[in-house]
Amino acid sequence: MGRKRCVGADCSKMAAGCCGVKKQKLSGSPGSGGPGGVGAGSGMAGTGHCGSELGIGSSATVAAAANVSRANGLGGPGGNVSSSGSSSSGSSGTNALSPSPAGYSSSGLSPNLSSGPGSGSGGRKMVVSAEMCCFCFDVLYCHLYGYQPPRTPRFTNDPYPLFVTWKIGRDKRLRGCIGTFSAMNLHSGLREYTLTSALKDSRFPPMTRDELPRLFCSVSLLTNFEDVGDYLDWEVGVHGIRIEFFNEKGSKRTATYLPEVAKEQGWDHIQTIDSLLRKGGYKAPITNDFRKTIKLTRYRSEKMTMGYAEYIAHRQHHHYQNGIGHPLPPYNHYS
Repeated sequence: MGRKRCVGADCSKMAAGCCGVKKQKLSGSPGSGGPGGVGAGSGMAGTGHCGSELGIGSSATVAAAANVSRANGLGGPGGNVSSSGSSSSGSSGTNALSPSPAGYSSSGLSPNLSSGPGSGSGGRKMVVSAEMCCFCFDVLYCHLYGYQPPRTPRFTNDPYPLFVTWKIGRDKRLRGCIGTFSAMNLHSGLREYTLTSALKDSRFPPMTRDELPRLFCSVSLLTNFEDVGDYLDWEVGVHGIRIEFFNEKGSKRTATYLPEVAKEQGWDHIQTIDSLLRKGGYKAPITNDFRKTIKLTRYRSEKMTMGYAEYIAHRQHHHYQNGIGHPLPPYNHYS
């Protein structure tokens, strides 16, 4: 009831994100320090990490390719809530934006490789894969060390809305998270958002070589977008949410959290909505009547997480298997 499935062009108009971005960027995870933690949105399509001006704040210096929206999806209240650090979460669902491509089975993953709870349930193979995380590490490694970019990967190049999230250390503190609600071909999309989330998340300084060994990379592919009439019509730990509202000055703002955020933070529906409103820059007292004016879109995600140690082990296996002679990483050898 009151639900409208978001497909095609409708979804491309949505701002992506978790914390906040300017050029219509968004972020999807609670931030832990760093500037620009408050995500606000102008209502224009954009990309981001946890909240960008496209609803959630991410760096204004990153140009959106082909007018793609960026967004932050992990930012906390005001962008200053530290991530609780669960290494993976999310659930899979039928993709409403593109045909279901050939999937990747998560069976056989090592204990340290994490696919989100519920991902690939119901016998449906996941699209997201460990190779996508490896590819993101390849892209970042090559950039930081000045190597040529990695070769074209072999995983599907179908278009999906996506987020790349970086966490660091044993407690898996958020280090960067930016993505887009516009469906992008995965090869170019992961290349772009790997570096955008690592270097352009306005809440954090750019990543350095010294941080590589302590990093964890998560790739989230977003699916099943639905507009709902009730701002409470979504499930904690299952759905990501994007809200659209008008602030005190009458400006349209947007903000989003990825599916894992509310569960990791221990929030209920109201706490999550109120946190998103603050992240989106709403400063007035929040009343139940105001909450009812929110336009909410819920979605699901497939998520895969990999740590640097797993990445190196994966690469070494591939390296020796193919008789590659150069030092590790810096290139992948998919093609």
